[in-house]
Amino acid sequence: MTLDNRHTSTIQERIDQKTKPTGSLGQLESTALQLALIQSQGQQNAVRQIHLNQPTMLLFAGDHGIAKEGVSIAPSEVTQQMVLNFLAGGAAINQFCRLNAIDLKVIDCGILLPVDTDNPNFILQRLGTRTQNLAQQAAMTEAQVAQGLELGGAIARQTIESGCNLLMFGEMGIGNTSSASALLAALSQTDVAYCVGKGTGINDAQLLNKVSLIRQGVTRYAENGEPDAFRALAELGGFEIVQMVGAFLAASEQRVPVLVDGFIVSVAAYIATLLNPDARDIMIFAHRSEEQGHQKVLALLEAVPLLDLGLRLGEGTGAALAYPLLQASAEFYNHMASFADAGVTV
Repeated sequence: MTLDNRHTSTIQERIDQKTKPTGSLGQLESTALQLALIQSQGQQNAVRQIHLNQPTMLLFAGDHGIAKEGVSIAPSEVTQQMVLNFLAGGAAINQFCRLNAIDLKVIDCGILLPVDTDNPNFILQRLGTRTQNLAQQAAMTEAQVAQGLELGGAIARQTIESGCNLLMFGEMGIGNTSSASALLAALSQTDVAYCVGKGTGINDAQLLNKVSLIRQGVTRYAENGEPDAFRALAELGGFEIVQMVGAFLAASEQRVPVLVDGFIVSVAAYIATLLNPDARDIMIFAHRSEEQGHQKVLALLEAVPLLDLGLRLGEGTGAALAYPLLQASAEFYNHMASFADAGVTV
């Protein structure tokens, strides 16, 4: 849904009248403007208070057939092991979510080895056991893409309806940088080698193999029709990626901001904007990752991330770490005195 910009000048004036030189809080000011504008939608007047309620990390997990080709340092079985680690509270994302009071939900979008648990923060939305090998054939059917978009949208809407007004997405899935790189190369018509990185740490020989395999999939996609985001998801996507795309689209419909994590989540964000350009309005970009394709997708989205920490873990860790900057943006917007209130004359 397109944002109504009629309150932009009022919000900007409120920011500019704080007791500081104009623009001196840098990206905190643009972040406050974006948050206030989103929360002013449908209101007669611009909001004077930004509220960040029940921030929630949705961590989407899925496995990839291309992992059989040795494109990662780990086998697909590790996805299940990491999901269990998330549910036990032992991963990096658990620590950062706990530190910043962010709710965490883990979604099985289709991992190779299912998890048997009654943990209330675990959600089953399986599209299959894992995708097909994208180097050799379509990763999934178009019916699975449609179902994935709907399921991702449903969990986002459910989370918003429970009281959350700020979403973050994380991901887990051995081989998912291959899928994200393939999607980026195919949809931006960029050379595969530029979009592919070492992921979580493969060696040079594995990288060459990874580029070759992804190029096979991208070439097949390019030869079978005109560029199309839905078809690209079917040919090259991951179960967790397609569900994140659906979640982005639902957040846009609900006019709820999403703090966007690293490479894989940003590729899902990019695809969401291809399906609905208005989705870009609700995206705030957390960080610039070490994955080289991330630089490309950030440029395509005209995004200026809040952090650059050399991260390349995934899981939503960059978004969780950037959340305090959104809190700071809200705090200065809500409580910092204006020149008039403070009796400061400049």
